[in-house]
Amino acid sequence: MPANVLDGAEVARQTRNELRARVEAFTASRKRPPGLGIVLVGHDPGSEVYVRNKLKSAGETGLRADLHRLPEDASLVEVVAAVRELNASGVHDGILVQSPLPAALGPEAEQVVFDEVDPAKDVDGFHPVNVGRLVQGRPFLVPCTPLGILELLDRTGTPIKGRHAVVIGRSDIVGKPVALLLLHRHATVTICHSRTVDLPKVAATADILVVAIGRAGFVTRDFVKPGATVIDVGMNRVDDREQARKLFPEGHPRLAAFDRRGSVLVGDVHPEVWEVAGALTPVPGGVGPLTIALLLSNTLKAAEARS
Repeated sequence: MPANVLDGAEVARQTRNELRARVEAFTASRKRPPGLGIVLVGHDPGSEVYVRNKLKSAGETGLRADLHRLPEDASLVEVVAAVRELNASGVHDGILVQSPLPAALGPEAEQVVFDEVDPAKDVDGFHPVNVGRLVQGRPFLVPCTPLGILELLDRTGTPIKGRHAVVIGRSDIVGKPVALLLLHRHATVTICHSRTVDLPKVAATADILVVAIGRAGFVTRDFVKPGATVIDVGMNRVDDREQARKLFPEGHPRLAAFDRRGSVLVGDVHPEVWEVAGALTPVPGGVGPLTIALLLSNTLKAAEARS
């Protein structure tokens, strides 16, 4: 039997609807809406799409959202100055620096910039202060994608306490924080990565499998215990038909979509996992919409705390 669909788009819609009433109450009492400042450097196509979606969702939910755009050749000093301006702003409660920054800024640029964000406005949850609070089990602002994953599990009634969770990927953005969130919810957590010995065998012990590695279709049925809940965080654009055909057989609607558009978005989990898992997030329409919804939630939380 195919896996149940974990509909992140629907959970995100529910979350935004609930936020709207809280935003209206905040705006009425404070005489201003919660405010989000976004810093975008350069013209990365993916970042342009993400920022546009964030601005649209913020506006629909009643938040103020302002884009601070800097050119591709902006210096690190200029990026830091933009962040400091938002730190000092009385109308911006949250600050988001869109990643990735241009490579010309240097390999350490993102950490330098994230460290400049006021922890009280750090709606991405990347500042060392917020990371430390998460490690100690008393989080304030948590990275949005991991927070969205927990929201999805909770709203779909997926048990966490006492379950074995395996996280494939150890990034600071998804892998580590989602592992900590699951650990604080009393799951037994294993973190896997490129050096893990016999990765499929370890992954196949999971009741909850979270995959965040950025490799299209990497996790096959051998990685998945029958009936497991699988969270696919990957978002990969495939523009080679032979690679797409390895994921989708001839006649599949997704392959037909590839032939029309010349590309297709897929996750880190191979489509064959639908036949093994008990529940699985689709790509697109799974974790992605929740990331934006929880960004808005973090902005409101920061606004309420500042007030």
